[in-house]
Order: sequence, then C-alpha cells, then structure tokens
Amino acid sequence: MKFRPCIDIHNGKVKQIVGSSLTDNSAKENFISDKDSMYFAKLYKDKGLYGGHVIILNKAGTDEYEASKEEAIKAFKTFPYGLQVGGGINDKNAAEFIEAGASHVIVTSYLFEDGKLSEEKMKKLKDAVSKEKIVFDLSCKKVGDKYFVTTDRWQTITETEMNCDTLKKLEGYCDEYLIHAVDVEGKCNGPETDIIKELSKYDGNKVTYAGGIRSLEDVETINEASDGKIDFTIGSALDIFGGNLKFEEVAVYN
Repeated sequence: MKFRPCIDIHNGKVKQIVGSSLTDNSAKENFISDKDSMYFAKLYKDKGLYGGHVIILNKAGTDEYEASKEEAIKAFKTFPYGLQVGGGINDKNAAEFIEAGASHVIVTSYLFEDGKLSEEKMKKLKDAVSKEKIVFDLSCKKVGDKYFVTTDRWQTITETEMNCDTLKKLEGYCDEYLIHAVDVEGKCNGPETDIIKELSKYDGNKVTYAGGIRSLEDVETINEASDGKIDFTIGSALDIFGGNLKFEEVAVYN
C-alpha cells in the first residue's frame, strides 16, 4: 500500500473542496493554498511520492479551465512523469498532457455516452496514448445498496455499477483505477468501508482509494481490509491543506 498525494486545481489555484459540491460555477472550499502547484510537486518529488494526482476541477472549454491547466503543467515540469492528470481529458488532448510531463491521464466522463460506457471511446483513448498511460477514474456514489459510477465532476450517476466485475471487464483498457467515494470525499469523516470491501475483492490493475480519510487509523483500516493491495490518497485532512493529519506521517507510505 502506498500514499498517492494530490494537487487539486480550481480557478488556477491549489484547493481542497467538498467533492459533491462541485458545479459549473461554484464549489464548497475547504482550503485555498497560498502556494502554487510547483511547491507541492517539488514536495512530492523530494519525498519520492510517485503516482500522485493533479486534478483540474474546472469545466473544460472555459477560461478557468485554461488557467488551471496552465498551473497543472507547471507541476509536471517540476516533477516530470511523477504525477498523473485528470479533468477534461479525452482522446484528442491526452497525448498533449503526456508530452507535457504527466505519467498518466485520468479519465471519467469521456468514457461515457448517454450514461453508458463506450467501448469505441475506450479504444480511441488507448490508441492515443497506450493502455500503460491511462487511469480510469470510476468514482462512485451509493444508490440503495449498490454503487454506481458518477461523471460530470460527480454530478451525474451513470448506469455502470462500480464493483469487482466492472473492474475486471475494463482492465484491458487502462493501467490503474482511481476510486473516489463521492459521498464522503472532502468531508474528513471516515472512509466508505463498503466500497473498500468491494475493491478488496479485486486482483488486477493497481487501485487507489480516495474519500474521507482523516487519520492514520483510517489508513491502517484500509491496509488491513485490502491486505495492503489498495493505495490511498488524502487531501483535506492533511496539514499541508489545512487539516490535522501530518503530511510527514503519511509520506512514509511510499
């Protein structure tokens, strides 16, 4: 199990938000950093923390997205091929981010058409940058007693159930999975244990879990539940983002 750090960028600034609050025009902010993406990229590089996520939170096609994209590229130049990128990625622009220094592209909404996974789009993305440079973000929300993948910055619930069978079905198109538990993301009130149990059944591509982690005890709970198979990421709870959990204590999981 490894710690995967993050750099979330909104309106050109490094921030931490409540994930479920993100819309086209606003977001509930937990923290706005006075440091830029290069600061955090250097911090992660110095600690040897590879595979972190740079997430552009603005809507693609807007001026705000372009400002956040510019900030993201600064991070890749600081830590070349040490960070992944997500937010507005598709088959047309994926190679641009790889060429700018991202190790992988993280993709969600592009993969879906009318709420359903598009095999054609998955093939196009794979052809654009290769399977080895793709992460599928299958962030999910609980509906009844099941979890379903969300798109459009977690605002739209798709028809795709997030479970072990789905991960096995899609593993030929990507190198890793990133799974945010949307209901607890950014709230620092504990991880979503039911989805962790489901992820723990899966053996295949590397899986990273995000959502609600607030303490080292939570980290150890994930470690034990997954037998060390699942990586994890923490945002709002870390002291570098205004929280109480010390970054130095988490960085040892590398």
